[in-house]
Amino acid sequence: MRATLRWAHSDLRTHRGEALFLVLATAGIVVSLLLATALFGYATNPWQRVFTQARGAHVWLHTSASADAGRLSVIGGVEAMTGPYATESATLASRGARASVELRATPEEPSVGRPLLTAGRWLDPAAPDGVVLESSLARALLAGPGDRLALPGTGRSVTVLGVADSAEPHYRPGEQPGLVWALPSAVRDPQGQVVGLRLAEPGDTDYAVQRAVTVLGAGAIGEVSTWQQARAEAQGDTRLLGQVLGLFGLGALVAAGLAVHGAIATRIRGHLRDISILKAVGFTPGQVVRVFLLQHIAYALLGAVAAAALTEALGSRVPGRLGDAVGVWQGLPGHTPALFAVPVAAVLFIATTTGLAAWRAGRVPPVPVSRPALLPFGRPGPAPDVRRAGSRGAAGASGGAATGSTRVTGSADASAGSAGTAAGSGGRVAGGLPGVARHALTGRVLGVPVSPALVLGLHRAFGRRPRSLATVARLTLPLLLIVVALSAWTTIGRFHSNPERIGLPAQLTVHAESGVTDRDTRAVLDRDPQVAAAYPGVEVAALVPGQTATIALRGLGTRAEPFPYTLAEGRPALGRDEAVAGQGLLDLLDVRVGDWVRMTVGDQPQVLHIVGRSIEPENAGRVISTSLDTLRENDPGLSPTLYQVRLRPGADPKEVADRLTDAGHGRLDVHTVTNPADGLSPLRGVVVGLIAVLGLIGLIELLTAIGGTVREGERDVLALKAIGLSPRQITAVAVTATGGTALVAALAGTALGVPLAHWLIDLQGRSSGIGAGIAVGPGLPALLLLGVAAVLGAVALAVVPASRAARRRLADTLSAVA
Repeated sequence: MRATLRWAHSDLRTHRGEALFLVLATAGIVVSLLLATALFGYATNPWQRVFTQARGAHVWLHTSASADAGRLSVIGGVEAMTGPYATESATLASRGARASVELRATPEEPSVGRPLLTAGRWLDPAAPDGVVLESSLARALLAGPGDRLALPGTGRSVTVLGVADSAEPHYRPGEQPGLVWALPSAVRDPQGQVVGLRLAEPGDTDYAVQRAVTVLGAGAIGEVSTWQQARAEAQGDTRLLGQVLGLFGLGALVAAGLAVHGAIATRIRGHLRDISILKAVGFTPGQVVRVFLLQHIAYALLGAVAAAALTEALGSRVPGRLGDAVGVWQGLPGHTPALFAVPVAAVLFIATTTGLAAWRAGRVPPVPVSRPALLPFGRPGPAPDVRRAGSRGAAGASGGAATGSTRVTGSADASAGSAGTAAGSGGRVAGGLPGVARHALTGRVLGVPVSPALVLGLHRAFGRRPRSLATVARLTLPLLLIVVALSAWTTIGRFHSNPERIGLPAQLTVHAESGVTDRDTRAVLDRDPQVAAAYPGVEVAALVPGQTATIALRGLGTRAEPFPYTLAEGRPALGRDEAVAGQGLLDLLDVRVGDWVRMTVGDQPQVLHIVGRSIEPENAGRVISTSLDTLRENDPGLSPTLYQVRLRPGADPKEVADRLTDAGHGRLDVHTVTNPADGLSPLRGVVVGLIAVLGLIGLIELLTAIGGTVREGERDVLALKAIGLSPRQITAVAVTATGGTALVAALAGTALGVPLAHWLIDLQGRSSGIGAGIAVGPGLPALLLLGVAAVLGAVALAVVPASRAARRRLADTLSAVA
């Protein structure tokens, strides 16, 4: 054990930098994986906690006021029912903020879908104008218990009694109205009703919806929302952040494992004599393996423990969503097991890759088998002549190398052969070198002037294909992941600078109150100098074929002035009954561009021809869009209920929204269009951290490659000097070999990383319903900067060790060759 510890201590002193980088890389990887775990827990558990505590309904059905919703209780699989509750659409205003809401008449606290109070109290008959706001709506209105909220255009106002969490879909400006619980006396103009169904088997949700539509009739169903949709919306961008962190964390873990494997394999090749001595003095193969294994497990364990401690102590103090996620995760039941399981899994993976490389060390024989000496560029020379060792005693003083009683003359012969080549004697080197390399020594290749160091260095780097390919592959992986990370950064940046790329050509959404005509609304919009175009439209819920869910049917623009949808496939919808659809709808209905689809709006069927796929960030892509003229063919009396407003370049959406609200005298509800990329802003900080971790892993691999190149090049120093190369040229050979390896890895990482990034980003877009076609790769300057940085970094790191090796004393060089 003492000898083992002394060996480990000596090796640590020799490779301090490599050990430090390995510890830091492991710490970064474990932090990434722990943050990914925290984000997954944060995305799923808060909604799940609310749903469980509130005994949430699996299905919410909005029906007409005349529908007999009580009949739904007899549907098979329904465990409990809440409602029906009368509903009224209204607008609330507070401190300059406005929000579309659904007033829900709730005479008593529900037993299913119960609101969980976070502030204030529940409804009280003593306060007939009191209401309870859903928490996301309260945040949007900056309202709390005791505040008075106005209902513009009605002369009424309500008092906030409490704020509550709900497992139903949250408020989204311009998309999803906020939820307000009120006494029946406060709901003065009921327009429909809502009923919630809690199922015995959540997996039977689609069947329950189908049965409900059959019982009540398609004309009685206005909108259907399910628990899966509410959960997906609640998880939102947080789950995406967790997926990104987890993906890059696992990729970095694989890259780190390969880097450790390569480092140990290179170190074993450089210490074959030392390992043989250890075995000669009594070390067993298992003890030799344990020397390497325990040493690198200690490095990985140190980094993993440090990462777990930092995440636990400082993770909740990180500003933004990451800190909130860690804080919530620390209070969840699975926090402690995950805090131990993630670091342990990372250490075990690194230990596995270390063991595979260390196993080779255990196979090294106690007495090394004589190997052919290597001519320059790694080509084997004649086998050492051990039989004539006794007759060459005098050669020892002139450059031979002896080990014990066995004379190894291959290296001396190689040097002599090299010298003979330099003198034009046509020795073994001349016959053993490739034709291109022989011409390189004359300064020309294929008639083109070229530096001998360039050709010799490239041949050294790629002369041994299996080993060269392994080195290039290990260095390519972190560079490939960096390219993917840069692509994610570029895609998010493009979403912010060009929101029309993700289906958001308009900057404002305007809703007019009942009684405001289309002419009046257009007059207000046309008078604003910064409004470039206003597209009238309407959005209704439609039942899909099979009557298992509802989708958004949207009519925007007219045939004369069509809405500028962002298309990823097909063509715009310009003709009669033509429409474009989001990826979520295509997946839901299992259709594709070119198919006809039938849906039901109330009791009216609507048949549309899908001629294109649009990028749809709203409603999980479950949107089909056509022109307002097409919808009017089924309903001639249809009038616009919303306007998508496109502004002139340079206009501030918030300023224009405030100006339009004032011009409409409180009868226009104007909202800025929410960019989904706003929720991905924390991802940029994550990308920076991931690039730093991947850079450390790449640095470890570079140091390993440099060490292996310099160590193997020690055999060629005598031959290269004999053929006339100066120490500076010999240094250039090693530097060129390292730079060439880095250049090939950078080219391979870029060539593979860009299409991989597009595939991953488009895959995520498709799974979220937005659709493929949103990926944006990094620009050519960024890729060139990455490649140049990798090559220049490799060259800079290789200069010092290569220079030292080229200027070593003759005795040291002969010892290394031996």
